[in-house]
Amino acid sequence: MRVNLSWSLAVLLSVSGAIAAQPADAKKPFTIADLYRFHYVSDPQVSPDGARVAFVVTDYDLPKGKSRGDVWIVGVDGRGARKLTGGAKSCGHPRWSPDGRRLLFTSSRAGSAQAWVLDMVGGGEARKVTDFAPGVTAPEWAGNDRIVFSAYVFPEHGADGKAHEKLTKAMAEGPVQAHMADRLLYRHWAFYLDGKRNHLFVADVATGAVRDLTPGEHDSPRFSLGGRGFAVSPDGKEVCFVSNHDPDPWSSTNGDLFVVSIDGGAPKNLTDGNDAFDGDPIYSPDGKSIAYVRQLTPRYEADRFRLCVLDRGTGESRSLTDAFDYWAHDPQWSADGATIYFTADHTGRIPLFRVPAAGGAIEEVARANTIGGYSLTPDGKSAVVMRKSIGAPPELWRKDFGGDPTQLVRLTTLNRKLEQEVDIRPAEEMWFEGAGGKKVHCFVVKPHGFDPSKKYPLILNVHGGPQGMWADSFRGDWQVYPGAGYIVAFPNPTGSTGYGQKLTAAISRDWGGAVFEDLMKVTDALEKLPYVDADRMGAMGWSYGGYMMNWFEGHTKRFKCLASMMGVYDLRSMYSTTEELWFVEWDLGIPWEEPESYTRFSPSNYVKNFSTPCLVIAGERDYRVSYTQSIQLFTDLQKMKVPSRLIVFKNDGHWPSFVKSMPLYYNAHLDWFHRWLGGGKAPYDMKKMVRNRAFEEKK
Repeated sequence: MRVNLSWSLAVLLSVSGAIAAQPADAKKPFTIADLYRFHYVSDPQVSPDGARVAFVVTDYDLPKGKSRGDVWIVGVDGRGARKLTGGAKSCGHPRWSPDGRRLLFTSSRAGSAQAWVLDMVGGGEARKVTDFAPGVTAPEWAGNDRIVFSAYVFPEHGADGKAHEKLTKAMAEGPVQAHMADRLLYRHWAFYLDGKRNHLFVADVATGAVRDLTPGEHDSPRFSLGGRGFAVSPDGKEVCFVSNHDPDPWSSTNGDLFVVSIDGGAPKNLTDGNDAFDGDPIYSPDGKSIAYVRQLTPRYEADRFRLCVLDRGTGESRSLTDAFDYWAHDPQWSADGATIYFTADHTGRIPLFRVPAAGGAIEEVARANTIGGYSLTPDGKSAVVMRKSIGAPPELWRKDFGGDPTQLVRLTTLNRKLEQEVDIRPAEEMWFEGAGGKKVHCFVVKPHGFDPSKKYPLILNVHGGPQGMWADSFRGDWQVYPGAGYIVAFPNPTGSTGYGQKLTAAISRDWGGAVFEDLMKVTDALEKLPYVDADRMGAMGWSYGGYMMNWFEGHTKRFKCLASMMGVYDLRSMYSTTEELWFVEWDLGIPWEEPESYTRFSPSNYVKNFSTPCLVIAGERDYRVSYTQSIQLFTDLQKMKVPSRLIVFKNDGHWPSFVKSMPLYYNAHLDWFHRWLGGGKAPYDMKKMVRNRAFEEKK
């Protein structure tokens, strides 16, 4: 399926026209501080009567390095927006009870995150439902009287919250501080498991009593390759969850759909015939079917996600998107059960699609830059979506089905004042020739006060994954640097999603091949633009993007500086320090069995060619790409006398804290780019930020 890109300008104009009250030149340039002044809207949930939408608004306090989420409500017509929760502690994850009389949400106002309920009819204060020491994650209603949630627990203690509390305290405060493991996958992302497993629990809303629904040594639900980890049947009597029971989960992407009675018992595997991933389940309104996403290739996390439907009566599954060459995400049923909606990575955007549940033609119903969450109205006529774009922060919009898919109605205006004050730069889209003559899609953001007769420094931003996609979505990198006078370009080369599975798959076993050629040809074209200063170009990247910066070090001299964040450097040691082995084993092979990729494509084998000044950033708790990768890189850069700087976030993993660490990240980049590409001074003093943890702007 192909979509005509001619609509992109119309969408961009409709979004920017809705928020722009004055020309960009009359607004102030975007700064790091501005990024933390926005209200970040997420998680829309339409009420059962279709009249209201509950959602989350997250706010940040930059000087204090704190964030707080609150639950809000607004009419589906956009009227009456108001905050339902308050205080210093975060609240989130709102969910309406099936009868629409109560709103469930999570809050840490009384310590760890717990489930709370707010009476939406009689009013009054919210009531805490659970008091479970391990905390409550992603609670969902099971009927009107019970909820189901997940929590990481010590399996031997199950639902005994007091035992968990005692053991956790002893581990934190005892004289012996150590981690012990007898098998792999003993840590994940940024935390050690220490024997804990993710389990599902059911809690009684009236009494708060908690029971373990998935006891044992498996993660049930498992951490997901995408989407929700469990779903509750419409009658509240059954739970479907995702779990991996393979003997080597550290090398397996397998996930099966299991079902278990809400009253307990032995779970039943519904998809054990597929050794690849099945996940993101959701029941049909009548409970007779389950929609979910499926991959077909075992151990390959970047395989295409297909939308499937499983018949509970026959146990048969069928795919609805075999002819749709894009990744399907977040399925939701229409109220009558006749249609399934879903989002997908599609040519640099994430639109909303639908397909008949019985099979048939796929229709794009909301063409809205990036849809970061949606909720259907019960009458089947509309969807409320969280919409964002490169040039517009997240807000709620309503899409009434039928007619032009680009026409949406804005429901919230929480950021309008800031939009009118600050120059939020839109993007232009360009297509360049890449390796083998294929076309490479690239977004370009021009700087504040752009004058086409002048030349500006350029920053090339390479995405991670490597199987990922730069989307038309609001992001700090794409506003802070243009606000400081830079052109920012971010292409989707070989390995990107959203352009067909063939392009996505082409990067495996070829990390420094076609994708590098794509990026060099894109840079060739960019430097020929009349407003780009070809003598002042830099590049940056995160994760695999960081790998590409390290590859650039050994393979090109065209950039005046580089910035490598959480980047892969030495492939052989990367294999033995990462936790999800299926990723490196698929993309590169097992090093002692297939050493060629590890030797040919490891940046560490090209140190003698290093000469480009490089900023290196890592997280000490990064267990996906160990921070030692960055330590090795910095050591080799220093030995080669290449100007370089190392920053290690001591409390962060692969994704540093947005409000505690990312301000330093942005400032460090500006400091580095200004130094090597020419420009002003970074807004914050680097030594003060690192030594004093201060956000005092330079005078």
